[in-house]
Amino acid sequence: MALRGCVMKWAKTEFIRTTNTSSRSSRLSPHNQQRCGFRREAKRPETKKGNVNQETNPSPPESGAPAPAPPPPLPPPPPRVPRPTLFKPFMFTVGFTGCSFGAAAILQYETLKSRVQSAKEEEESEKLVQGSQDMAYWHDWWNQLSSFQRQLILMMSMVDDFWSSLSEGQRTVTGIIAVNAIVLCCWRIPSMQRSMVKYFTSNPASKTRCLPMILSSFSHYSIIHMVANMYVLWTFSSGIVSLLGKEQFLAVYMSAGVISTMVSYMCKTATGRLYPSLGASGAVMAVLAAVCAKVPEAKLGIIFLPMVTFTAGNALKTLIAMDTAGLILGWRLFDHAAHLGGALFGVWYVAYGHKLIWRKREPLVKLWHDMRSPVSGGSRPGGGPGVSGAGPGPR
Repeated sequence: MALRGCVMKWAKTEFIRTTNTSSRSSRLSPHNQQRCGFRREAKRPETKKGNVNQETNPSPPESGAPAPAPPPPLPPPPPRVPRPTLFKPFMFTVGFTGCSFGAAAILQYETLKSRVQSAKEEEESEKLVQGSQDMAYWHDWWNQLSSFQRQLILMMSMVDDFWSSLSEGQRTVTGIIAVNAIVLCCWRIPSMQRSMVKYFTSNPASKTRCLPMILSSFSHYSIIHMVANMYVLWTFSSGIVSLLGKEQFLAVYMSAGVISTMVSYMCKTATGRLYPSLGASGAVMAVLAAVCAKVPEAKLGIIFLPMVTFTAGNALKTLIAMDTAGLILGWRLFDHAAHLGGALFGVWYVAYGHKLIWRKREPLVKLWHDMRSPVSGGSRPGGGPGVSGAGPGPR
């Protein structure tokens, strides 16, 4: 029994040793390694972004297999666009505004002087064209004309009657509407597209920034946009010209176009949204705001809703509130910064600008009068027609 126990113990020990040896050898067997296939792959070293091309050389490909293509290089980062400087546009705005009001004062002087001369010539012509002999002369002259010439003269007479029936403000804005219509037609010419984008759209990121500040105020690409702006300008033309006068209105309109574009430049540069703009909305908003601020109790209406009426003061407040909200919220439907700049300029001018600018034009007019008539200017610096008051009193 003791011998049997020793044999069994020896056999058991040998069995356990054999089993451990076989399991160790099976772990090292290449057959078991290939069948397992779950061996974790060695982690490849990561390359830095700046050293993309300095990668480790891969293992040589097997014979007959194509070499792997190198990875494409990463695109370079976009260049950083510097913010445009607005010093030149600002100086252009100041200079153009001053020149506009100076030219308007000189134009008013020349207009009054020509009216005085034309009145004298009319009196002399009325004295000459009197009596039955003169009427007989014109009757014979009319009979000698052909039918085509008579129809042409009648048509010209009808056009002259229609022109005379318009108010002074409507006659003034007719030229502005004609210029806008010509520019709109130029947008439809393919060969002029590059020049139109360069000079008739305002963009603070463009190389040409000063001249488009005024040219873009006469530029419309959409017919609906131009019709809407010109309709508002035509509607308020009589009120603004009777309030300021033809010459002063032109100075305010031209200056408002440049000032509203300057405000648009400032807002675009501050927000980084550098996109082009065009249209007369800024100048038209100045005209509308000037009339509404001067006559806030006037009743206004909508062309499609004639039964809805509201006061001019409430309309102005609503428009300013809408443009302010659009500027804060970043709406892109209109150039709200230009609208707001034009409206604020119109309100400021009728409240303070008229006293600060237009009423102080007399020294410039006297200087122009002395340059025009040096002989009389040497003896009487303030003499001459229309010099002492430079026309009618301030409106």
